Amino acid sequence: MWFKNLQIFRLPAPWKVDIEQLATQLASQAFSQCPSNEMQSEGWASPRDNGSLVHSVNQQILLLLSTEKKLLPSTVVNQVAKARAAELEEQQGFAPGRKAMKDLKERVTEELLPRAFGIKRSTWVWIDPVHGWLVIDTSSPTKADEVIKLILKCDKLPLESLRVKLSPQTAMTDWLVGNEAPKGFTIDQDTELRAHTEDKATVRYVNHSIDADDVQRHIAAGKQCTKLAVTWNDRISFILTESLALKRIKPLDILSEDKESRTSNEDERFDSDFVLMAAELASMLDDLVFALGGELDKAQAA
Repeated sequence: MWFKNLQIFRLPAPWKVDIEQLATQLASQAFSQCPSNEMQSEGWASPRDNGSLVHSVNQQILLLLSTEKKLLPSTVVNQVAKARAAELEEQQGFAPGRKAMKDLKERVTEELLPRAFGIKRSTWVWIDPVHGWLVIDTSSPTKADEVIKLILKCDKLPLESLRVKLSPQTAMTDWLVGNEAPKGFTIDQDTELRAHTEDKATVRYVNHSIDADDVQRHIAAGKQCTKLAVTWNDRISFILTESLALKRIKPLDILSEDKESRTSNEDERFDSDFVLMAAELASMLDDLVFALGGELDKAQAA
């Protein structure tokens, strides 16, 4: 398994964690099927579908947040409510007022919810207590916040946002100006440059060789790099964003194992992939933080 996106948070390193205690705390927020009268349900599920809410291998921890959301488009509710309003108007001789229409829509929603189709979504969480990382596999900061809030309901983790001395935007812009990435990284073919003016003029390169002179003209005109595709040590490629999120994570061929040499046992293969991912990403994150000037301590971040 490999995470496709990284929303990154910090834990003290090393951090002592009691697996059994954590599992017990997560159980209080375990996932259950969305009730017929609710729009959404979320909670912790078993990462390996074996009843355990915490999957731990080689001191690395894997959690799984499951979310079920009912599909009930507002257009459907409005359509049914409009038809009911027309019936009422015919019966009483006048159209329902604003408050009556609001009540009608609420009743229609309650009536349709039990028949609405539910869509399930899974969000993976990797905790590395050895190196102090908590990483959520989502491209959405809002979703990451939802996950963190649920985690904090279960356990008061000493969790902080990752703060670095050099902002990603400044660093990526400098890399493009010098046409050189920091040690261990190479610049790939996707980038986004955006102006800080009111119109937020934006230039994007997608699967296109970056012309150094062209890019430097845009930067000289006031644009800064907000997204940049890079590769780490010829092993992992990703998009670094201005918010210090990593997107489109892709392990490269150098990490691909010979299929014939891999175990045929699904559980062993899953654990092997997880341990490999954890080791590679932890090392990559250390190098990325170093490339961004290192971490801010609490006094600097204040």
